[in-house]
This record gives sequence, C-alpha cells and structure tokens, in this order.
Amino acid sequence: MNFDLTKEHEMLRRTFREFAETEIKPLAAEIDKSGDIPRDLFRKMGEVGLMGMTASKEYGGSGCDKISYMIGLEEVGRVCGSTGLAMEAHNSLGLGHIFEKGSDEQRGKYVPALARGEKLCAWALTEPGSGSDSSGMRTTAVLEGNEWVLNGSKVFITTGSDADVLTIMAVTDAAKRAHGISAFIVEKGTPGFSTGINEDKLGVRGTHTSELVFENCRIPKENIIGEPGTGFTGAMNILDRGRTAVGALAVGIAQGALDESVRYAKEREQFGRPIAKFQAIQWMLAEMATQIEASRFLVYKAAWKEDRGEKFTKEASIAKLYASTMATQNCLKAIQIHGGYGYTKDYPVERMLRDAKLCEIGEGTSEVQRLVIARQLQG
Repeated sequence: MNFDLTKEHEMLRRTFREFAETEIKPLAAEIDKSGDIPRDLFRKMGEVGLMGMTASKEYGGSGCDKISYMIGLEEVGRVCGSTGLAMEAHNSLGLGHIFEKGSDEQRGKYVPALARGEKLCAWALTEPGSGSDSSGMRTTAVLEGNEWVLNGSKVFITTGSDADVLTIMAVTDAAKRAHGISAFIVEKGTPGFSTGINEDKLGVRGTHTSELVFENCRIPKENIIGEPGTGFTGAMNILDRGRTAVGALAVGIAQGALDESVRYAKEREQFGRPIAKFQAIQWMLAEMATQIEASRFLVYKAAWKEDRGEKFTKEASIAKLYASTMATQNCLKAIQIHGGYGYTKDYPVERMLRDAKLCEIGEGTSEVQRLVIARQLQG
C-alpha cells in the first residue's frame, strides 16, 4: 500500500491553497456576515479548475481524479465553509449528475459554462415531507406532448435561489415508488418555476439554502436525464460521491480550525509563556491532528475506490460520518483553546464551528449514515 500523494496531487494542493489564501480567505468573514458569495468568485474558481472537477476536459472540466477533487474541497473548506459547500453541491450533485447521467447533448449544452464558473448548478431532492425518506417525494412530472409539466416544491436546496441550472427529482410513476422517480434539468427563469425563502441558518451562511416551487412548470421533453424511472437510482449514486465530498469539506474546516489554534497557542501568553507550552493545550492539538489525519484517510479511501470503479457506498458513509463528527468536535476544541476570544466573531474558529455542524446533517444525517453502513455490512 502506498499512502503518498502523487507529485500532481501535491502541486494541485499548493495551487488550490495559494488561491484559497489569496482569493477566498480575505472574503470569508464578509461572506458569512452578508450571507452572499460574490458571483465573480465562482468565475475565478472556474479559472483554476475548482468548478469543473467532476467533468472531463472534453466538456471544459478539470478531468481530474476524485482524490484531486477531495484536495480541492479541503483547501477551500479550510478557509471558508460557505464557499466550500457551494463548490461541493455544484460539483458533486448538480453538475455531477448532468455529466454522469446526462446525454452528450445535455453535457455539451450545460457543462462547459458550469465548469468555467460562469453559471451555477443546484440539485434538488429534499421536500417538506421527505427528507431522509427521499423516495416519498411528491413533486410530479407529467408528460404532455413534447413537454414535461412539473408541480411541487423542494426545500433546503443549496444555492437554489442562485443557480442558473438545476437538477430536479420528480415522480413520473407513483406506483413504482423509488423506481418511478426521474431526474430533470430546469433552467432559471423557466415559467412556472420560482424560489421561495432563503433559510436563516446557523452556519454556512454565505451559501443560500432555498425553497423551490413548481407550478405547472413546463420544460422540453429532452430535459429528462436518462430514462424515466432512473432518477432515484442515479441520485443515490451521486449521493455516494457527495457524502465523500462532504467528508472532505469537514476535513478542510477542521484543518482550518487546527491551523488557527496552533497559531493562536504559539502567540497567546499566560503565566509568562505561550499557552502552547502547557500540556492541556498540547493534548488538545494532538487529538485534533490525529482525528483529522484519520478522517482524511477515510475520505481518500472512498475517493480511491470510486476512481477504481469499485462500489464505495459503505466507505463514503463511513468517511462522512466520522469526518463530520470530528469537525464539530475539533472546532469546539479550537474555541476552547482560544478561550473567550474564540467565542467572538473576531476570530474565525467561531464561524468554523457553525459551518462544521452542517456536515453532520447535509446529504444524509449522521443517523442515516449509520443505517447505510449497517445495511452494507449485512449485504
């Protein structure tokens, strides 16, 4: 077994870290305060390959492996959880679904602009009455002539009100339950499609989490992704990657909290010496570093299996479960190390804690991950 990253991976990490430090980190506090990520930032991210990491070069994407994608998410999440989440939802879910399951025509039409960061893509599965039980959704799509007519609503959709292109799951045959769900592409501005409220959230506040409403929304017949009834299976496959990616985002947030804690502990003096010299602080830093490394390898293993074309459902859920729990706990340690200052908005660890908690909920709660892991163990 070889645990070393390739020279290409190390080069990408340096490139992404330099970009994140210079272009994203200076904006992170304002993004959290204002509740908005500047659209120009996504275009800049597209220029360095961060917005097309799940698409091939043929369609303007990065054409990279999944380990590279995890590294990109880590480095962005390390400085700004909001931007990291938007990047993850765009790559793993919205763009990823179109690229993986869409036709050549759909890829050619939508992927290049999305990969360049000129347009943003969202993915809509969750509904008011179907969260963990996503097969119980009620949004419908009925074929009328050469158009699909969508009716229903979605909630908690990441970048839903900002997205230019959306991948929507809807029921096309209610009698077949999960096997009667299909995926569709809906463009912003389509008559009958509107966005409702943006949630006022605890963390990742710069990424809008929105309600979507469909009222006799008519889209072209060719906007269905794949065959009717394959949407749910496709969504579950896409979610496996998304769960690994949320694990990477959690690792990034936790790494950022550790970096800030080491810096603060070396600078902050009490009783005549830096607090980094006290064993209580050293032990917290050591525990944080150990748990981050363990989480990182779980994430990389799941990504490695996907790159090899192997089933990685269990590994994805393990990575997300462990890394997301770790991130919240490590951010709590970071605040403890910072003391009273850590509880204020003057230091980024307060924001990091609020951002980290989302990783335990989004793309399947920790409880759902335990169910998935247990079912995979039982075959």
